[in-house]
This record gives sequence, C-alpha cells and structure tokens, in this order.
Amino acid sequence: MEFKDNIPIYLQIKQYLYRQIITGKLQPGSKIPSVRELAVLLTVNVNTVQRALQQMNTEGILFTKRGEGNFVTEDTKLLEKTKQELIEEELDKFVDNMAALGLTNKEITISLTRYLNRE
Repeated sequence: MEFKDNIPIYLQIKQYLYRQIITGKLQPGSKIPSVRELAVLLTVNVNTVQRALQQMNTEGILFTKRGEGNFVTEDTKLLEKTKQELIEEELDKFVDNMAALGLTNKEITISLTRYLNRE
C-alpha cells in the first residue's frame, strides 16, 4: 500500500480496512488479520495499526474478542451507513476536483454521464 503524505497513516489504514469490509473481502463477523500481520502487510509501525483499530472499535465497525482478536461487526445497518459515508466522501472529492477545473454542476453531470455511457 502506498501512503499519501498529506493524510495521517492511521487514517489511511482505516480507509483501507473500510474498503476491505465494504467490498466484501472482510465479511461481517469475520476475523481481521492481527495487528502484527497488518503492520507487516502494510509496512507500518504496530502502534499506527493499533491506533486505527482502536478508532474502528470505538466506532463499532470492529469488535474485540479477548484472546481471539478483532472482528468485523455484524451490524449491517452500521456497515451500510459507513458505506454511504465513504461514497459521500469520494463524491465530495470528485465534485471539488471538477469544480476546481471550472465545471458547473450541470457540466459535471453531463461529463460523468458521458463517461459512464462510453463503450
């Protein structure tokens, strides 16, 4: 995973795990890799991974079983809400970038429709 310099690494780790959950690579109720495994996989410090996981536990996206590890919540409403929040964030970035290029909302809609309909 390549990290961006302008965003804290622990937040990027959270985004990575959110995407793994949203895309179904990590199923509700499934065990996620250990802190150490994630640190090795992502080539980051164990403490950085731990910070990301603690926040996700606080948010309810993950839960801990003592002695077993961290698991993805089975709360499908919370997962759907999280998915919608991620979609909104990505749309915000997209619209901001298009507006920075001088496009109006109507031009953005036309351009996106044309892009999606291309063959």
